[in-house]
Amino acid sequence: MSPRSASVNEELRRRSRERLLQAALELVGERGYEATTLADIADRAGSARGLVSYYFPGKRQLLQSAVHRLMHRTLEEALEREPRTDDGRERMARAIDAILGLARDHPVLMRQHMAGILQAEGFVQCAEQQRLAELLSETVARYGAADAADYPMLRALLMGSVYAALVPGVPMPLPVLRAELFRRYRLEWGMGVPPDAREAPGGTADGRDLSRFFATESRAAGETVRSK
Repeated sequence: MSPRSASVNEELRRRSRERLLQAALELVGERGYEATTLADIADRAGSARGLVSYYFPGKRQLLQSAVHRLMHRTLEEALEREPRTDDGRERMARAIDAILGLARDHPVLMRQHMAGILQAEGFVQCAEQQRLAELLSETVARYGAADAADYPMLRALLMGSVYAALVPGVPMPLPVLRAELFRRYRLEWGMGVPPDAREAPGGTADGRDLSRFFATESRAAGETVRSK
């Protein structure tokens, strides 16, 4: 049996990392952060336990990369959904609804994510986070904002809104937060995905389905890569 090519080995490594990211989101969403171990994540992913530390320094870094993946893919999906648009105000509305929707669909994950990045040295820059930053920056630019401070302000407003929606015992209703953000950016309520539109026939995809955000099945350089 001939040895696997470099491209196939690279594809296998990529898919292993994808499975670990997906498993981390699933387990922390189901059990919470403290009750989830790296061994649990490796087992759910079908990976060797030592493989987790090969890709990630620890559980916090793994979860933060996984949540940033969830965030940027959710945002990307919202911005590019049909009917596609280049209208800057509509894209801003979609971005706001996408991020607020994460607080609704994944409260455990988003609460842990917010708590993690507020710790000393808690914020981890990674490819997933950089892609999220790129998408938000592009959204601000298409909206027509020219000030360099506009992107960090949008980021701060969105993070603050997610925090307000998730405070235990005294959460602010998402429609109230949405209305305030829409007022600030001069957006009509019917733009984006209004709360009642999610329940309508043909509405948006179920935000709680995580599998579509992780490419765990693929082919590399024309060769079939099979799951073990």
